[in-house]
Amino acid sequence: MSKPTMPTNSHAINDDTTVESSTEEDSVDISQLRTPNKIDLSAVYGFLGARTTPAWVAAATADLPLIIQDHANCEKKAAGTAMNLLFRYEFSYDLQRKLAQLIREEMLHYEQVLGIMNERGQEWRYLSAGRYAKGMLKHKRTYEPAAMIDVLIIGAFIEARSCERFAALAEVIDDERLAKYYRYLLKSESRHFEDYLALAQSLSTEAIDERVAFFREVEAELIISPDAELRFHSGSPA
Repeated sequence: MSKPTMPTNSHAINDDTTVESSTEEDSVDISQLRTPNKIDLSAVYGFLGARTTPAWVAAATADLPLIIQDHANCEKKAAGTAMNLLFRYEFSYDLQRKLAQLIREEMLHYEQVLGIMNERGQEWRYLSAGRYAKGMLKHKRTYEPAAMIDVLIIGAFIEARSCERFAALAEVIDDERLAKYYRYLLKSESRHFEDYLALAQSLSTEAIDERVAFFREVEAELIISPDAELRFHSGSPA
């Protein structure tokens, strides 16, 4: 599989703290977490077909409680998706091992976001699912292993978009504690999309570049087109 073309300019998020230890990485208490000195997001930006619009950033910062809860939903759904795949595709050791790691990590992030909600005195409320994941999954092929390959490619775009949005929010929100947490998440999220792509390629006897390019266009359209609902992965506010 050919790697995504990297932009010539370097994009990085900087922080003046040291790289976190393994103990800090496993902590549910976000006060124990330290953000990396530098995370290069060039691969993420090069992989995605479009950047988040300023209108989405403005709407998200104006309703952080909604974004925080939907982020929690996203972490829970990611763990659930990985768990379903774990039971469905038991033939691959590498796939099983990576999915187990992802489940553990996504659930830790879910716990951390729940803690943030509790700190802020934010009660859980009903949020309907947005159009984003469904908008990509409707293009999933229906036969194996093509269906599994498509699911993993879609997972790669979801993880890359999450990373891009954490970076965008961290630059503008006034809540420094929340901004530092988003910067902390960049390390894992920037790695996840490449893990999903590698797993997808490992299941295919042919290069997956064409499917990646197809879903890049689908995902970009969902991000830049008008969207009636504000969600963590929603499009530009209508």
